[in-house]
Amino acid sequence: MCQAHRVHDDKPNIVLIMADDLGIGDLGCYGNNTIRTPHIDRLAREGAQLTQHLSAASLCSPSRSAFLTGRYPIRSGMVSSGNNTRVVKNLAVPAGLPLNETTFAALLKKQGYSTGLIGKWHQGLNCDSRSDHCHHPYNYGFDYYYGMPYTLIDSCWPAPSRSMEIAFESRLWLCIQLVAIAVLTLTFGKLSGWVSVPWLLIFSMILFIFLLGYAWLSSYTSRLYWDCLLMREHEITEQPMKAERAGSIMVKEAISFLERYRKGPFLLFFSFLHVHVPLPTTDDFIGTSKHGLYGDNVEEMDFMVGKILDAIDEFGLRNDTLVYFTSDHGGHLEARRGHAQLGGWNGIYKGGKGMGGWEGGIRVPGIVRWPGKIPAGQFIKEATSLMDILPTLASVSGGSPPQDRIIDGRDLMPLLQGNIRHSEHEFLFHYCSSYLHAVRWIPKDDSGAVWKAHYVTPIFQPPSSGGCYVTSLCQCFGEQVTYHNPPLLFDLSRDPSESTPLTPDTEPLYDVVIKKVATALKEHQETIMPVTYQLAELNQARKWLTPCCGVFPFCLCDKEGELSAPMLRRRHNYNQVTKGQ
Repeated sequence: MCQAHRVHDDKPNIVLIMADDLGIGDLGCYGNNTIRTPHIDRLAREGAQLTQHLSAASLCSPSRSAFLTGRYPIRSGMVSSGNNTRVVKNLAVPAGLPLNETTFAALLKKQGYSTGLIGKWHQGLNCDSRSDHCHHPYNYGFDYYYGMPYTLIDSCWPAPSRSMEIAFESRLWLCIQLVAIAVLTLTFGKLSGWVSVPWLLIFSMILFIFLLGYAWLSSYTSRLYWDCLLMREHEITEQPMKAERAGSIMVKEAISFLERYRKGPFLLFFSFLHVHVPLPTTDDFIGTSKHGLYGDNVEEMDFMVGKILDAIDEFGLRNDTLVYFTSDHGGHLEARRGHAQLGGWNGIYKGGKGMGGWEGGIRVPGIVRWPGKIPAGQFIKEATSLMDILPTLASVSGGSPPQDRIIDGRDLMPLLQGNIRHSEHEFLFHYCSSYLHAVRWIPKDDSGAVWKAHYVTPIFQPPSSGGCYVTSLCQCFGEQVTYHNPPLLFDLSRDPSESTPLTPDTEPLYDVVIKKVATALKEHQETIMPVTYQLAELNQARKWLTPCCGVFPFCLCDKEGELSAPMLRRRHNYNQVTKGQ
């Protein structure tokens, strides 16, 4: 084993691994016995497992902004109003994480860390031009970036059933290019006196191009070109990207980063594209699980986690590295293709992705390993949050969180090391975009109660289905939600599935709890300052902001080349590991 020479012995290396749309019930260490996740399960055995770990939002962009900053999305403005899109809509919008927010990467950089982000970003990219990169990770404390600045969408890895549609739209795009070349040629020829054609014909051809272009820009295929791309630093390396190989290339980038900065201290935030639909999966894993394409994708993700953990061991970094694994929010219940389920399983918890209050949308895996510092094999059932990562990393790196703003997260180290028994969170507030849906109260006593009051809940479609299958995601506001006054009340310690609301007749403490929660909510709302909502007006597309690796609109490049064989040669080893479980 190669041993790394530690330059900063008092500061651990940090590896943060975040899955995308992973349900808490999809992992073996959280009770799943049909999807094989041996590497993540091993990480859990070797560290602490958080069983009430919570995201600050049930969708990607706001959840990740809270993770990066330690603050509720409502504070930074990473929210929308009404039922507008609740994530950064595409790469042609100026919306993004405000530049006055401080991320954990920026804090660690000040402490002498080399910082890298590999994978999904989804916090915006451009503001005024397609190359200003105002929301690039470099402006938030990261020294190195490789990955997908947006997020996976269906167009990135089209279903086989759309092959005819894609073929037609590809020919439409080719037709647009050919007519455009013809117009340029005729215009140049007429101005030069080489050809004699009426201007009316040229103008008619230009109008024809605009009509074809509008049709193509509204098509399914166009988003493959505009939003499905890979970047290294500021350079687009693949547009459109080959989604099925992107995850493997990112793992190789992560291993290279670990080797390059092995002397430490370093921060690596590895942000998976797995297991978001459309679930691009390499041939080695397709058909290997008991749960269709989704299960295949989860097992491939676990294999990739194993590759990263193996590299940490190989470079002699194990004892000096804090490793954290989580998901940005709960599984997407409504993600289906025909009768095939393409979204995750949230176990016993009600709801899923897009639902601000129900537990299935916000309860996520949480695993922390730091040999010699965090006792292995422990289960921590206290309430913790993705927002806790910023103050925790500030603590272990010798720094401190920003003092000029409210930080909603809490340092996890006292809890992880057994120095305190209870979470430092007494109240947690659960938002659906800019709308408060639920409040959690964890009394600072030994009762074990976890009270949760729902002020707003989504209306399931069809009724009692547990999801919003008509709209594909539940809404936050208006006619598609139910407002509760008094709120629905549950004690999650007795009813984790939130199946039976408590009443004054069934719960002696009902009035006390409702009053306590209402007071806490009022005090919390007084701390929310008005800010620009990034996901409202700023979330409207400006096509001139679309990144392009060529001359717009001819945006085509592939600087990645063919995926090298060594990445997938370990597949046989994966089978050996799973057989030994």
